[in-house]
Amino acid sequence: MARTIPTDQALLAEIHKRYLKDFSAHSEENKIRQTKIWVPIDIEALGRKFRTDPDLIFGRLYYHFNGKFASSTGDGDAVSFFHIRMGSDKHVVNFPLLTSVLADLQDNQKRFVISTRMAALSLIVSSVSIIIAVFL
Repeated sequence: MARTIPTDQALLAEIHKRYLKDFSAHSEENKIRQTKIWVPIDIEALGRKFRTDPDLIFGRLYYHFNGKFASSTGDGDAVSFFHIRMGSDKHVVNFPLLTSVLADLQDNQKRFVISTRMAALSLIVSSVSIIIAVFL
């Protein structure tokens, strides 16, 4: 059943893509869930998308992401990434925090790609220089 394990970025990007409309649709006039920032997600559907056990997705969100990205405010309030239940909503993510983490991961990947391409270009220029120096 399992393919490769999805990266943090792939998992968060999929959640962001699927639930951005749900996040945006909530307002004071149109209350579709308990709070705006806590968006319920379908872990079973994510498991099917990544062809992996949904409990692995749940564990990643609950144990790994909460441990890695949860913090506290200056007032001492805890800021969690994922909750099992928020009122009547089940399996909810802190959508603004998810978006911030995803943006950071995408920025880091972009920097890595640019650095790698610059290194490859430097290697090509150096190789051409050596060839010119040796054969001319």
